[in-house]
Amino acid sequence: MDVNSNLPLSVLMLNQTQQHEVSRRSAGFHPSIWGDYFLPYSSQPKEADAQEWQEHQQLKEKVRNMLVEAPHISFQQLDLINKIQRLGVSYQFEKEIEATLQLIFRSYYESNIQEDENDLYIVSLRFRLLRQHGYCVPCRVFEKFTEFDGKFKKSLTDNVQAIINLYEASHLRVHGEKILDEALTFSTSYLQSIQPNLTDHLKSQVSEALKRPICKRLTRLEAKRYISVYEFDESHDVVLLKFAKLDFNMLQKEHQWEIGCLTRWWNELDFATKLPFVRDRLVECYLWALGVYFEQQYYLSRKFLTEVLAIATVIDDIFDVHGTLEELLLFNNAIQRWDASAINELPEYMRVCYIALLDIYVQMEKELSPKGGAYQVNYAITEMKKLVGAYYEEAKWFHDGSTPNFEDYMKNAIESSGYMMVATSSLLGMPEDFVTKEVFDWVTNEPLMVRASSIIARLMDDIAGHKDEQQRGDVDSSVECYIKQYGKSEEETVKELQEQITNAWKDINQECLKPTVVPMRILIQIANLARVIDLLYKNGDIYTHSTTELKVVITSLLVDPVV
Repeated sequence: MDVNSNLPLSVLMLNQTQQHEVSRRSAGFHPSIWGDYFLPYSSQPKEADAQEWQEHQQLKEKVRNMLVEAPHISFQQLDLINKIQRLGVSYQFEKEIEATLQLIFRSYYESNIQEDENDLYIVSLRFRLLRQHGYCVPCRVFEKFTEFDGKFKKSLTDNVQAIINLYEASHLRVHGEKILDEALTFSTSYLQSIQPNLTDHLKSQVSEALKRPICKRLTRLEAKRYISVYEFDESHDVVLLKFAKLDFNMLQKEHQWEIGCLTRWWNELDFATKLPFVRDRLVECYLWALGVYFEQQYYLSRKFLTEVLAIATVIDDIFDVHGTLEELLLFNNAIQRWDASAINELPEYMRVCYIALLDIYVQMEKELSPKGGAYQVNYAITEMKKLVGAYYEEAKWFHDGSTPNFEDYMKNAIESSGYMMVATSSLLGMPEDFVTKEVFDWVTNEPLMVRASSIIARLMDDIAGHKDEQQRGDVDSSVECYIKQYGKSEEETVKELQEQITNAWKDINQECLKPTVVPMRILIQIANLARVIDLLYKNGDIYTHSTTELKVVITSLLVDPVV
């Protein structure tokens, strides 16, 4: 049967015209560097064997006892929690850690215990751990370390570890906390100046901190790095280290199986052949989802989010690089209709993507229906429609040759960044005790938490990629819009946009303080989306150009086990 026989005459003519006349742009995206590498894992067992599982449970119980038996509200407790978190196994002890931190908060900030209040190392560590868990610790705890003019005392620089802890704590600041702004300036300046004179171990520690503070690191990536650091600490606990290694490797097996199964699904779509002009980034999308939630129970959510990210990347490239405005109008209209019959109105290459898009959400509904979660899919579809509508708005700007003002660009960018869609999609398939209809209503009403993550995503993406985009003739980004509207230099513009990113992180910190409007698990998830962006776009667009730094990251998390 000839598929074209069902097409309207206007579309047939459009297809024929395109074959002869349309000059397509090309971004020259490199092909997938992973190909079928992970495919064999899909046919291997994902679970640990009985002996491994038994050892894991025994070690877990020993670590739990260490937590419970540590002296109450002590430095030992704080230090142990910090190590457990950085080793990536705190998810195994959430109740114990929460109970401990609640007791510490009540003791120090409600009962006003003054113990250790003059120790900057301990005060900073306690502040960071409590803020990370949503406790509104007052920033005045740092006042005793400052002079009358508000500057931090120079005598504090005798203790490099204390300054590192102050630096880490300062990143949990919210708006109006000037003392923490000063703490960040003071600690950053000092650590940068002292770095060349430090021992190798301390130099490495400072370098990692300055590169990315703990609160912006992805849990699994930090775990893999910190395990090797902790192992060379002469005071390390043998049981804790062994448990962290075993837990990492057992989870890695499950992750390898998951990406193997997703590779099989992706291969069946055959976008590499049918749509060779788009970014083939399935494994990178899985890493993205893994950054949001790595725990075993979120497998289904990880699967859905990876599929959505992969197809959104394809759609983004169709709008940015390949489609004519006439084609993009047809594509946008088809997606807004969300009806399989709309395929007949699309050019051939768009049909491939459109069928795959609809099928993803059909499969989601099938998998969620038995659990009563089919309603969730409608929220996700609505956000995908909004995203595509924002892509089309940008395409019109490009084809009209117009540059919107910065405010109009950013209004559209809240959608075109993809993070409204991604934040909503990340909730699909999560346990009902976290996700309810009220949570979906909250996330789709553009709460400050999601808006802040969207701003971070849009601005970091634009700062990292705008030069490449301008070279291939893409629409103006926030950088160009700001330069043209305000007459700033590129350097001034980037500095001011980075200040907006800093403010967005303060918004995220504020929204994560108790009492929260939705469960903390949801807020952490959305914050993790911003953390992924910090990884992918802080030093250039390593998502698009994934052959170097991102390849190393993926290899570390999904290929090489801990030994």
